Amino acid sequence: MSNKKPANSIYEHLASGGLSGFAAALALQPLDLLKTRVQQADAGGSRSATAISRQIYAQNGILGLWRGTLPTLARNVPGVAIYFYSLQALRQRLTQVSTFGVITVDKSNPSALPKLSPQGNLVSGVVARLGVGLLLNPFSVMKARFESDRYAYKSMWEAFTSILRESGPRGLVQGFNASALRDAPFAGLYVLFYEAVKDKTSVLLGPNTAITQAAIYTWSGATAGAMATVATHPFDVMKTRMQVNSDLPQYRSLAKTGIAIFQQRGIMGFFDGASIRVSRKIFSSAISWTVYETLLVFWRDRRKLV
Repeated sequence: MSNKKPANSIYEHLASGGLSGFAAALALQPLDLLKTRVQQADAGGSRSATAISRQIYAQNGILGLWRGTLPTLARNVPGVAIYFYSLQALRQRLTQVSTFGVITVDKSNPSALPKLSPQGNLVSGVVARLGVGLLLNPFSVMKARFESDRYAYKSMWEAFTSILRESGPRGLVQGFNASALRDAPFAGLYVLFYEAVKDKTSVLLGPNTAITQAAIYTWSGATAGAMATVATHPFDVMKTRMQVNSDLPQYRSLAKTGIAIFQQRGIMGFFDGASIRVSRKIFSSAISWTVYETLLVFWRDRRKLV
């Protein structure tokens, strides 16, 4: 049931994941910032990404669009590294379970990841993402606060101490339920879609070369990212409201937050910032998975030549 290709080391998985997280976070931070500003607005706030961009530029210049980059990197670099390694390790274990593993493996498949059935892809994505999400939720709270225009933190330490002072340790896990309801289905659907699109694209593009492999990873990542993002976006809106407005009683629980959004904006309120998040996820997924799998294949193939 398992692949016979040389296995990548723990360090290669962590390094590949960390570099992919760094590249995606640095390149796409402006979209994350705009998404947070759009989603934080109550009934009377501006939801125009263009207007918000102009306001940020007028107040802070072009670098203002990268506000919150430090907490984003602090979360994404170790977070993506741990997620990718956990995903690979879990997938390797699941290949030994008949329900999740596959009996035959296409040896021309360029993937450096263990091959699983659709059920295995779904389960591995959900489990790996939940664990990493809980571990890194404090960074998500600080990131949302940094990106919001309701706080003027000058450092991560100031954000950390402020959250503890206002809400205690509970404040560091604020929004985790919404994050889990967003991230667990997203990760499961993402891995499911990614592997399915990658398999189909590999057949269509024919013989594997460095260029076709990169094209396969990029297209598969972008397509899977768009599909999974749309399906889980309402929970992203609720997460942002809870993390940015934790001092307001209507955002103290997932149920109350959902009711508040519906009363203010109706059903469309759950899709505030959707176009920005979909755009970001398309590019983020394409960058992350292309960098990750390309580096793993590079190191794997290099070792075969030694």
